[in-house]
Amino acid sequence: MTVPRRPEAPEPTAETVAITSGRRAVYLVVLVLLPGLLLALAVPAAWGWGIGPRDVVIAAVMYLISIFGIAIGYHRLFTHRAFKCRRPLRIVLMLAGGMAVEGPVTLWTAEHRRHHKYADREGDPHSPWRYGESGPALLRGMAHAHVSWFYTARRRSNLRHWVPDLMADPDVRRFDAAYPFVVVLSFALPTLAGGLWSMSWAGAWTALFWGGLVRYAVVHHVTWSVNSIAHTLGDRPFRTRDRSSNVRWVALLTLGEGWHNWHHVEPTCARHGVLKGQLDPSARLIHWFEQANWAYDVHWPDPDRLAARRRDRM
Repeated sequence: MTVPRRPEAPEPTAETVAITSGRRAVYLVVLVLLPGLLLALAVPAAWGWGIGPRDVVIAAVMYLISIFGIAIGYHRLFTHRAFKCRRPLRIVLMLAGGMAVEGPVTLWTAEHRRHHKYADREGDPHSPWRYGESGPALLRGMAHAHVSWFYTARRRSNLRHWVPDLMADPDVRRFDAAYPFVVVLSFALPTLAGGLWSMSWAGAWTALFWGGLVRYAVVHHVTWSVNSIAHTLGDRPFRTRDRSSNVRWVALLTLGEGWHNWHHVEPTCARHGVLKGQLDPSARLIHWFEQANWAYDVHWPDPDRLAARRRDRM
């Protein structure tokens, strides 16, 4: 009698994979150098020619789409599954997140899930405490967490390990394949809006500059400030194993993401600003989605758990 063999356990998948020097060069240009250069160009442009109300409106709308897309779509929905939503809204949120030009949803999610597993410890892709706690070491670490890790990292998160759920999703696979076109759309939309609004090529070009290029640079530095500043400065009313903190001005610019301390206590919570006076527009928008029956199974804060993790109630 032949005894059937037990199926072998699947081999563990490596958490990170090596990346080529060519890909690192692309990261250097698109994520490190270009946003800084555009912000530098914006200063003399605003000083010399100013920015008209039309371009302010277009840039503000594109900014809100991009930040909400990252905060609600890429972060709270796809990374942490803080809520579920109907397919049309899911696709819209994925598209809005792509407008921020911070990478395909799978890579963004993989890096962020790895960050949460190893937050401010060995293995965290962007901890500001990487080089130590002295003044110079912390400044170097903040620069690393803010932007330089994109280029200096020789390895990036392995999608097969961190986001098998997203890789099995046909909509996500199609979005990742179409991501270059989403990037083009992120700059084409403000250009088209400015051209049609002004009925001129000049209006199209200024809208591309302010609503496309400068907006993309501002969005990048605003969202990266959560990695660098909200893990260094601010208050920590809740007990965590890492140094995640609350920074009000970061929260205002990121539409709620800067209330980072509670988020690291309860990553799956749909609201990050859980204390009095902590405005969280992203959570408010999720609440409206829920009221409209577009979102469901929303993970809202548990008052008992909030009280249990407060430092002042130990």
